[in-house]
Amino acid sequence: MLEDKNIVLKYKSLWILVGLSMLVFIVYSSLVSDPLSIDMGFEWQDKVLHAVGYFGLMGWFIQIYHEPKTRYILAAIFIAMGIGLEFLQELGGVRYYEVSDMLANTLGVLIAWALVKTPFPKLLSWFESKLPSN
Repeated sequence: MLEDKNIVLKYKSLWILVGLSMLVFIVYSSLVSDPLSIDMGFEWQDKVLHAVGYFGLMGWFIQIYHEPKTRYILAAIFIAMGIGLEFLQELGGVRYYEVSDMLANTLGVLIAWALVKTPFPKLLSWFESKLPSN
């Protein structure tokens, strides 16, 4: 895997906070009895939203953590989280789990993972380089 030890994020704490906010939003949306609903007008929109959410989560954290071992751990955690949250929905008695949602969540993580060897993991670093310096 690509490991770039030269990337140092000036606002790493802020980026981690943004990522944790994304994580909290996904957990909340997965467990609340009446989640936010977006109608995009096509049949599999729910699965697309699952994949996009987990892509965003994994994609965000691969920009912060560049060590291969850390990325493997994050991918495993996010995949397990996507599966576990689906089962927790069933326990709540209001919603139910779907294997297709678990697969969509996993697909989102894997698509982000596929971008590890591209310039994608350097986007936050690039963004920081465009900010005015003090």
